[in-house]
Amino acid sequence: MAEHNEFGKLAEDLAADFLAKKGYKILVRNFRFQHHEIDIVSEFQDLIVVTEVKARSYDTLIEPQEAVNKRKIKSVVQTADFFMTDNQIDKEVRFDIITVLPDKTGALQITHIEDAFQSFDAN
Repeated sequence: MAEHNEFGKLAEDLAADFLAKKGYKILVRNFRFQHHEIDIVSEFQDLIVVTEVKARSYDTLIEPQEAVNKRKIKSVVQTADFFMTDNQIDKEVRFDIITVLPDKTGALQITHIEDAFQSFDAN
């Protein structure tokens, strides 16, 4: 497995653990629909929370969450819609982003951006 794929998997594991410790019930990870994927689908209070995990193992010019562009949002929204329909879930959906970045000492820092985008942002 390529090093960036291993780091991505580690970041998703950290994000899932982070959410679970905050009381989120993880329903599924790496949910696929056609060629699209959702990193984490969880339930929190009375919401379904769809979380995109973005990680960087190095400093970049853009923040990881900036990589969640209109095309990615559309992909996540379509996949979430399929997940909700396929599982016959009738709850409100919130779209979050979790970023994982090393700090100056190399320790990984998690930032949880709740309600990072809306389904209409995909249009």
